[in-house]
Amino acid sequence: MIKILFICHGNICRSPMAEFIMKDLAEKSGLKDSFYIESAATSTEELGNDVYPPAKAKLSEKGIPYTRRSARQMTSGDYKKFDLLIAMDSYNIRTIMSIIGSDPEKKVHRLLDFTAKKGRDIEDPWYSGDFERAYGDICEGCRALIGYAESLLGSDFGA
Repeated sequence: MIKILFICHGNICRSPMAEFIMKDLAEKSGLKDSFYIESAATSTEELGNDVYPPAKAKLSEKGIPYTRRSARQMTSGDYKKFDLLIAMDSYNIRTIMSIIGSDPEKKVHRLLDFTAKKGRDIEDPWYSGDFERAYGDICEGCRALIGYAESLLGSDFGA
């Protein structure tokens, strides 16, 4: 089983969208039981809040199921608990590193680094208002991440 934690600034837009998109892709790929997927924030600004309404609306529009959830901040303990810590942008990476200290197991990545768009951040739709672009980028990243994870599963990952 591969344990993935998606991370953004507030855990109300990008990271929960990635969580639910990835869960949907895993389900449709027949890999649901191969993954444990959560999301978290780097900040404390939105703790306890549910997914931002425009993010929920975009997921609904695209037919992606989601559930009510409460934003939480990642902890240093998440480094041990999860196999992959997937950030939405380079600012998230810097903040993650300040929380965990170091990444000796190379678990921390940006989502788009699994795609041909390496080196590009997923823009925060909280500020841009562009939930369509964020959704497209997140889907592209999650599809590439599923491919990467399948290669890990095929190599007896975690055995």
